[in-house]
Amino acid sequence: MIKLVPVKAEEKEMFRNINQKYLYEMTNFYPDVMDEEGNYHYGYFDEYFVDPKRKAFFIFNDDTMVGFVMINPYSVIGGEPDHTMAEFTIFPTYRRKGYAAETARLIFSLYKGRWEIKYNEKNKAAKTLWTEVTAPYNPRVHHLNEFETVFEFSVI
Repeated sequence: MIKLVPVKAEEKEMFRNINQKYLYEMTNFYPDVMDEEGNYHYGYFDEYFVDPKRKAFFIFNDDTMVGFVMINPYSVIGGEPDHTMAEFTIFPTYRRKGYAAETARLIFSLYKGRWEIKYNEKNKAAKTLWTEVTAPYNPRVHHLNEFETVFEFSVI
């Protein structure tokens, strides 16, 4: 059974390490480069530990960590969302088991209101996931550019 576990302050460095692996994977879709220490920059990472409006969760299936999610209320399209899916991943080993859709549905059941979810069109798995799980909410589709799309919708 999927559950969300808040990332604690004392887990910050472990979470940073996990986030680095995710950022590396995202270089398949974005032209991010490593810094001189071999890390990828995530501008708001530290804010998730001081800004009460930002939330970071580990995703567990029973006792196994299978991914993470980061949520905040900051719009990427100039709107006024209650929630924005900042980052979301299921680790490669655990993909294609239904965990992503189950997690998304759990998040929507816990966090009602106006949502924004951005994904990269080159990321076919993300496009499929977000199209499927947001369909019941009839999202408005915003194309930021040729590669980035935002779904805007409300969960009541």
